[in-house]
Amino acid sequence: MRRQNRRENWKERQDKIRLGLVLPDEPKVKMSNLMRVLGNEQVLDPTKIEAHVRAQMAKRKADHEQANAERKLTPAQKKEKVARKLKEDTSAGVSVAVYRLKNLSNPAKKWKLEKNCQQLYMTGTVVLYQDVNVVVVEGGPKQQKKYKQLMLNRAKFEEDTYTDKDGTSHNNKCELIWEGQTKQRNFGEMKFKSCPTEGFAREHFRQAGVEHYWDQAYSTAVLANAGQL
Repeated sequence: MRRQNRRENWKERQDKIRLGLVLPDEPKVKMSNLMRVLGNEQVLDPTKIEAHVRAQMAKRKADHEQANAERKLTPAQKKEKVARKLKEDTSAGVSVAVYRLKNLSNPAKKWKLEKNCQQLYMTGTVVLYQDVNVVVVEGGPKQQKKYKQLMLNRAKFEEDTYTDKDGTSHNNKCELIWEGQTKQRNFGEMKFKSCPTEGFAREHFRQAGVEHYWDQAYSTAVLANAGQL
């Protein structure tokens, strides 16, 4: 689009030059094309011509830098531009992803989940219960794509180990157990909820009207522990 606009502006200026409404631009002379552009003029007074060319080059550079400075966004405008790119219209439907982790006790990774959710302007919740830790995130398709990269690749949960209540060491694991669309968001800003029992965890989701998220996460975890998944 910008290229087309520049092309249209250039054509309009060429038409004005042909009609004599504006003066044509000076030849764009550089030290490398000095002889080709100026010809005999350069031979008559090379020192004067070289000084003129260098002044013209300096002016072009100054004009270019000034134009760049005028187009440069302020910090507030940059922030607004980034926000516009990240925010998505979810009025037609909200994309939801539900992840299950065996362990989520690493403070740095908990912070990373929350911070990325904020930066991507997403909503969601995190429920912590023994080896069934559920992360729900709500947003647009592009936001979900970025967050999925974090959960399944960048966070590297599989590199963590944890010890269960019997003292046995296990490797951590993150799985995407469901993704789909809902009509509206069911959570606000991402918060962590520590639950002492399975009933408390399910109640947290029931209050948001999405207890099936927990049912899906918990049932698949039970089946996986029984070796059926």
